[in-house]
Amino acid sequence: MTRRLLLSYLSLAALVLACLEIPLGFVYSRSERERVVNAAKDEAESVSAYASLSLSTGRAERNLPRQVRHCATRIDGKVVVVDAAGALLASSHPMSAAMSAALASRPGIAAALRGTSTVDVRTSTIGGVEYLSVAAPVRHATGLQGAVWLTLPTRNVHERVHHVWLLLALGGLGVLAAVAVVGFAIARWTGRPIRELERATHELAEGGRARPVTMTKGPPEVRRLAAAFNRTAARLAHLLDAQRAFAGEASHQLRTPLAALRLRLENLEPSIADRGRGSLTAALTETDRLARMVEGLLAMARLEEDAATPGPVDLGAVCAERHRTWLPLFEQQGVHLVLFAGSVGPVLAVPGAVEQIVDNLLSNALRASAAKSTVAVELRLHAPARRTLRDTRPAWVDLHVTDEGPGMTPEQRARAFDRFWRAPGAPKGGTGLGLALVQRLAHASGGEAGLHASAAGGLDAVVRLPSAVPPREGQDPGPARPGRRRRPVPALRA
Repeated sequence: MTRRLLLSYLSLAALVLACLEIPLGFVYSRSERERVVNAAKDEAESVSAYASLSLSTGRAERNLPRQVRHCATRIDGKVVVVDAAGALLASSHPMSAAMSAALASRPGIAAALRGTSTVDVRTSTIGGVEYLSVAAPVRHATGLQGAVWLTLPTRNVHERVHHVWLLLALGGLGVLAAVAVVGFAIARWTGRPIRELERATHELAEGGRARPVTMTKGPPEVRRLAAAFNRTAARLAHLLDAQRAFAGEASHQLRTPLAALRLRLENLEPSIADRGRGSLTAALTETDRLARMVEGLLAMARLEEDAATPGPVDLGAVCAERHRTWLPLFEQQGVHLVLFAGSVGPVLAVPGAVEQIVDNLLSNALRASAAKSTVAVELRLHAPARRTLRDTRPAWVDLHVTDEGPGMTPEQRARAFDRFWRAPGAPKGGTGLGLALVQRLAHASGGEAGLHASAAGGLDAVVRLPSAVPPREGQDPGPARPGRRRRPVPALRA
């Protein structure tokens, strides 16, 4: 912002200077030329008066050449005096016979010998140098006595004009430098509170607490904006604190009654007749479902309020650890659990996200799988080739959890990530929050989640997470081909 404001100030100042200095330069150039022409006219008339007096007194041959040379030295030019017939009387510089004979034919001298009342001013080029020529008649009471021809180079005029243009340019640069200093100070003064607002906004966006922005600096509009931001940040912090307190209190207040309710139901089991045991079992099932639903809601609430920054996580190690944890439960249900773990490297994920993702996907796969079926966990690395240094396309790691259950239709897979949605005919005990939590965790980690139909007829739940290791130049392992899996880890096979 400071740079843009400074550029706008300099552009406006440069425009004003151009509108003022360019016309001023042209006006001065024209006035300087007019001054030189008028001075040349005065010199020609002075020499003409002296020549007329010298001719009248008969002392032209003795006094006129000296006066002519003196005038030429003073004006740094050339002076020539001719008589009424055009013959040379005096010259400030040597002239050949041919040049002397051609004097009468020059336009300025010819006009003066005709006795014109106006002075003939002409600009000509002689020997590659531009001269200003002035011719004036020599008059006396007895009539026309001759003419004076005065030439002076315009070099001095051009030098003075160029000098003025240089002074104007230097003055303009000085004004621009002063405007730059003052404009930079004003831009910094104006942009300082905006930069503080930007810093506080980034802190707030990253999940931290924004420090109050100083409201005593900058224009009134910016101060009002800072005050509004401070009120918004304070209100948002209050709401987050209230939500965090509610999550903690709800976690304690809901878990205890549910645990007591389940214990009371279990204590009723000896007193329940055989015909009422079905209702008791259903009540226990619903109590467990309600407990899992509360845990899922609290997990999603904590995820929304924490907004943690993703960090590197060893996905292979996490999957191996969760495989060991879930393996006894799968064996108890008669379901095979297989882990295909390749060398995929670390991925970027929020703390605790990978464990919850794997647990929710394995829990759903176990409920949907029949006895003697197989649930497979597979990791696949997708690293695009980097052909140039500017190609920064990221590498991805796909986590596949595939079951052989009944599967879902495309419409059901599209709605499976909605909160509390459960597929028709789904096994009892589900809460409809597992896949929603998986998707939220994947998005918070910078990845995505999806459901696809597997080759065995069940579901292929895919969670794509960004790799924490950038691909090397020329590396292109590509995705695994359909139907071909990596070699399973023998120690982890069910």
